[in-house]
Amino acid sequence: MKIVTYNVNGLRQRVSQFGSLPKLLNSFDADIICIQETKLRRQELAADLAIADGYESFFSCTHTSGKGRTGYSGVATFCRVKSAFSSVEVALPVAAEEGFTGLLGCSRKDEAASVTEGLEEFSREELHHVDSEGRCIITDHAHFVLFNLYGPRAGDGDTERIQFKLNFFKILEKRWESLLRQGRRILVVGDLNIAPCAIDRCDAGPNFEKNERDAFTCWPSNTGAEQFNYGTRIDHILCAGPCIHGEHDVEGHNLVTCHVKECDILTEYKRWKPGNTPRWNGGWNTKLEGSDHAPVYTCLVDIPDVSVHSTPSLAARYLPMVHGLQQTLASVLMRRQDSKQVESHVVSGSSTDGSIISGGCSHGVKRSMANSDVLGTDMSCCSSDQDSDNPILNVGHSKDLTEEAACNPPIAFNKQYVGSLPNKETRKKARKSLQLSLRSFFQKSSNIDKGVDNSATDISTSQAVALNSSNQSLEAPVIDDCRCSIMQNETNGISSSQGREKLDCLCSPKKNDTNGSAFSQGQEERDRSYLEKQKNGDALLQWQRIQQLMQNSIPLCKGHREPCISRVVKKPGPTFGHRFYVCARAEGPSSNPEANCGYFRWASMKSRPK
Repeated sequence: MKIVTYNVNGLRQRVSQFGSLPKLLNSFDADIICIQETKLRRQELAADLAIADGYESFFSCTHTSGKGRTGYSGVATFCRVKSAFSSVEVALPVAAEEGFTGLLGCSRKDEAASVTEGLEEFSREELHHVDSEGRCIITDHAHFVLFNLYGPRAGDGDTERIQFKLNFFKILEKRWESLLRQGRRILVVGDLNIAPCAIDRCDAGPNFEKNERDAFTCWPSNTGAEQFNYGTRIDHILCAGPCIHGEHDVEGHNLVTCHVKECDILTEYKRWKPGNTPRWNGGWNTKLEGSDHAPVYTCLVDIPDVSVHSTPSLAARYLPMVHGLQQTLASVLMRRQDSKQVESHVVSGSSTDGSIISGGCSHGVKRSMANSDVLGTDMSCCSSDQDSDNPILNVGHSKDLTEEAACNPPIAFNKQYVGSLPNKETRKKARKSLQLSLRSFFQKSSNIDKGVDNSATDISTSQAVALNSSNQSLEAPVIDDCRCSIMQNETNGISSSQGREKLDCLCSPKKNDTNGSAFSQGQEERDRSYLEKQKNGDALLQWQRIQQLMQNSIPLCKGHREPCISRVVKKPGPTFGHRFYVCARAEGPSSNPEANCGYFRWASMKSRPK
């Protein structure tokens, strides 16, 4: 029997790399394949990722909604079998369990749910917490119990995750001890995120090179360490328990010595292999396909068949969402949330006198509703007639309208003047015209202010010319915000007809100035084209100057006299966000002159920690 463990760094990516899930699984030629870091949520377990002919699969996904943990981690066990029912194959488990505390699937308030034997000393809250990130699947194969694990990672200084990791393995160890007391055999496989000994780390000490052990399973993906095989050994296969022969009383008889034939690393799955043309220079020239881990396997011998049994109920074949038969709760809540957001912002309606009553967000809501792609959204549900017949919509809608009206008093606009307000395209063009050029940042502040004023003047002029050349009616003239305010101040207290005459004076061109306006518009277009070319040329020169300055400021590493690459500190602390320079070569042992020389320099004197 062959068992393989592999951190795939995203099951969807590995399936895409091999073309299909069956091709990925068949490439191992194994009876049991344990996968870690699937990065799949429960609702994402589609058939192309969970079901393969000739295999039974068991998944554990994250159950927490904590920051950065949604769709994170996840493990899956695939068992190659000839028959899913009435089988005597050892690869097909007789039982399966998600998590290792026995509480997954039970409510936190369900006191009737029993805690797994050996874990009684821990609180239910602690057990739920360590089992909430989808890090363990247990399959019972009668002769042995297989733990598929993805151990938590804890960075230096992250006290919260360090404590989580300690609790995780402390509780897990209690579960193992309980099984061993019952006489069970245990196999633990997976990415444990633990390097047990100094030899399991490339940077363990100065005498590491003398050990001549480079059998690593994981390499940092952001330093190019794979090029020099500068990694760690954190993917393991552990065994414990008596041998199956029943001769465990005899010295030297146990599960490892009697049944483990071999155990090794599948180096052919490494992303970077000797002879590969891509070399690290601050990054890979071409994208490397594959995980940043290598699979590990073991072969067991003299494992007899078991009694007749069928696939446990935890198998993916019994999950309705895998076959698309069940609507996920998340999608239902998402649509309900979207509909509530739309309803809470609809504050416009038709009044008896024909005017439009509008709150602060009615125009934006209409546009969002017009472009809405929310599943199940019907535009007719926003009308007042539809709402009056639907009690569910009426309850939520009236409450939202009351709160919205209290915060935003309605403003009445007469229909004949609504079209005179600047439309969305006009405002967008005006904002684009006000954008400062790159050259302006190298000028004095007074010049920038002057440029802004000139730009504003040009906008007003161009809009006035556009009005002169158009034959549009006065129902929808385009004017800028400044003239809108002037018109509003001057027409306060004036009748509708008088206000329209005032608008004519401000915005309407004289009919006998059409020819002159056309000539002026043509000249202005030529001037604008010339200025645009001049601006582009100036911007190009300024950008080239900036690049040259940046190139000249990049230091050379002392080991190779080559340009360094810049990095930014992402770890929280006093230097967070500060930039620094390092050697651009791939990370490797210090004894290798071709590897990274270790050069480091802060980009600014201010960045240096005090």
